Amino acid sequence: MAKKVVATLKTKEGNGKGVAKVIKMVKSEKTGAYSFKEEIVATELIQNFLKQ
Repeated sequence: MAKKVVATLKTKEGNGKGVAKVIKMVKSEKTGAYSFKEEIVATELIQNFLKQ
């Protein structure tokens, strides 16, 4: 699966550098269950995404 994501990022951004697919685990306040939030983020903004 990682190969497919890398290929997709390369076609969208031109060279694939400067972006990363980030997966964050988020806990629901209603049920207490965990879910995963995926997003393609610029490498400079990864820490901001994880702090949210």
